[in-house]
Amino acid sequence: MNLWGMIWLGIATVIFLLAATVAKHWAVAPNIGKVVLALALYSLGNLIMLRLVRDFGMATAFSLSAIIQLVAVNLIAIVYFGERLGYVQGAGVVLAVVAVAMITMGPAANAQ
Repeated sequence: MNLWGMIWLGIATVIFLLAATVAKHWAVAPNIGKVVLALALYSLGNLIMLRLVRDFGMATAFSLSAIIQLVAVNLIAIVYFGERLGYVQGAGVVLAVVAVAMITMGPAANAQ
């Protein structure tokens, strides 16, 4: 993935994190405006992901997006919303990071 791909991935991630934050705010105090905003943000993020899938492949684009969002969403949930992860949930997050790293780096490791 080149520099522009990483920039687009970063933009998509920020949009998805904003959407997730709006969705959490909706869960706490539902109203139609929050639903519309969350849907618009998720739609915009997915349109960017379509470009990344075309340019870099589905495995690379979605794997990188998933792991970045997994870590970032958990940080937002813990720091901003005061949520807590249990030991099993925390271990699941760590294992997910390892799994996606292995998937992402797999082709390079097999080429040697």
